Amino acid sequence: MLTPLTCALVEAVDSIQLVEGSLIAGAYEKSEIHEGYRCRYGVNPQFEQALLKQQLKAVGHDSTGDLRAVELKGHPFFVATLFQPERAALKGTLPPLVRALIEACARQQS
Repeated sequence: MLTPLTCALVEAVDSIQLVEGSLIAGAYEKSEIHEGYRCRYGVNPQFEQALLKQQLKAVGHDSTGDLRAVELKGHPFFVATLFQPERAALKGTLPPLVRALIEACARQQS
């Protein structure tokens, strides 16, 4: 399902369009974000439809329309990204997805 990128996204930043109402958009409190990458792989377009056929839903695409974020329908906080939100910590900032994960865990404990 993953394939090597034709151009590696090493130390790159791109805009990501998020689906309103998604967990990730809720975490960032906006529908367009800018995030960094340090990767050489992406979702193989030949398998994207099969990947999204069941419970996973596409919730984020980059500036070229490539899939960059998915969520599992009905799960309190199952998200997967091909951008790296944790890189915000390198600048001393708490990544929004980390905060949202902790909040989701606290809600489940209540």
